[in-house]
Amino acid sequence: MGIKLELSIFVKSYILENYLDFIKLVLPSFLIDYFDLVKSEKKLEVLHLYFEERNTPPRSCSSTLLSKGFHKEVIIQDFPLRGNSVYLHVKRRRWTDKSSGEIIQRDWNLVAQGTRMTQEFAAFLKEISRY
Repeated sequence: MGIKLELSIFVKSYILENYLDFIKLVLPSFLIDYFDLVKSEKKLEVLHLYFEERNTPPRSCSSTLLSKGFHKEVIIQDFPLRGNSVYLHVKRRRWTDKSSGEIIQRDWNLVAQGTRMTQEFAAFLKEISRY
């Protein structure tokens, strides 16, 4: 019984690793490394992907951090996929340092300056507009 369970876990892990390689090509890498996909919705030709930052405090901070929920959700337009518009709904986490009371958060550059698009998508649009 134990061997079958271990084999099942190994197979599922192997399959997920294969999907992970593909997903890293489709989504911004910071989402894969630091966020969990908590929900997805497809409405007509629009795909909405909902992400929440994992509860893993920044390494540079002290070990006395407590999670204190999330910042307001940020909605970012990303590259279209198979004719579908893609919107990333991202919730960043914040922590409180118990010793100082200071609010700690990671500094993400989620959005290209002056836009509501991922940096990669904005750079791509800027490049194709030159032709």
